[in-house]
Amino acid sequence: MPWVRKRGEGSPAKSPRAAILDENGLRQCLRVAGGATIGFVISKLMGWNYGVFFTVFPMFLLGMVPLLNAGIIRQFLGNAAFNVVEVSLIIGLLQHMPVVMTLVVLGIFLFRFNLMAKGPLFLYAANGVVTLSILLHFASYPGVDLSELLTANLLASVLAVIIAMLMHTLFPDVSPRQPPPRAEKTAAQIRHETLLGGITATLSFVVFQTFDLRDSLSAQMATVLVLFAMGYAGAQVSSIRRIIGTLLGCNMALLIQLLLYSQSHHFLLVIMIYWLGLMLFAREHVREAGGSGVGFGGMTTLGILFGQSLGPSQDLVYSALYRFSSMFVALAITLMVMSCLHSLLNVWTATALPKRN
Repeated sequence: MPWVRKRGEGSPAKSPRAAILDENGLRQCLRVAGGATIGFVISKLMGWNYGVFFTVFPMFLLGMVPLLNAGIIRQFLGNAAFNVVEVSLIIGLLQHMPVVMTLVVLGIFLFRFNLMAKGPLFLYAANGVVTLSILLHFASYPGVDLSELLTANLLASVLAVIIAMLMHTLFPDVSPRQPPPRAEKTAAQIRHETLLGGITATLSFVVFQTFDLRDSLSAQMATVLVLFAMGYAGAQVSSIRRIIGTLLGCNMALLIQLLLYSQSHHFLLVIMIYWLGLMLFAREHVREAGGSGVGFGGMTTLGILFGQSLGPSQDLVYSALYRFSSMFVALAITLMVMSCLHSLLNVWTATALPKRN
């Protein structure tokens, strides 16, 4: 994780991106766009709340890993079940003690980033960091029905797995994929990545709790997703790509609203244009060889914005501008925090990254 697709014949050897997708890459694009569209359609037809879960979870499962097997399914569903227990206990027992709750959240994030740094359970830990940060944030508001929130998370996770199985059946890979070689890390490097990710994710949780930023879901997700680069240098690159992807996603959503301004009640037309937008971002995501970059940032932004009404009465312009500006500020602050932590952790030998020759 993240998996790197196999290059097609004739691809430039020095570039991680291919000008033309190979057949496996095209199949993955169809899976991601199709799966996210199905999740969106089902949540809209059923009238379920927390539609972002049903839209983003298929993107995450189909986009972050290009294959599906029993181990991946167990990690994905196991995390969803464990999240229910964690959120129920934390909110039920510790909500009135914010300092204690923050320390417990720190411990949970440190545990998950340690798993991510080691590798084999990356999907379980990464999905847990994203969903747990969102669930804890929304569950802390007094007007939120905790049981409805957790039920939506579980239902969306199960539905994402079913959708992923369907997509892999309809659009299977034409050739076997090879996992990337596992990076060899020293104990100090694992501790560095664990502390850097865990502390930053906890500070993000504290900030969004303190300033009552309920409507800044894109910004909150961005501050967590850039941590998947597992280091400050990688987070810098990921942040720039995430900003570009979010900007493109906002512009795409605004363009779609202009096209559908008086025709937004035609649901089939909405679905078709939404799928087309997802395909464009999915293609970029696959060409970037995985991770949270321009393509994935554009997809998640489009998914969040499409969860709202696209009718003429909906002020999507304000919503898009607010999401982009809040995400830009959140990422800038996150990088500053990571820079300070990165420098501080490199002071001690036990957490210092190995020096490059």
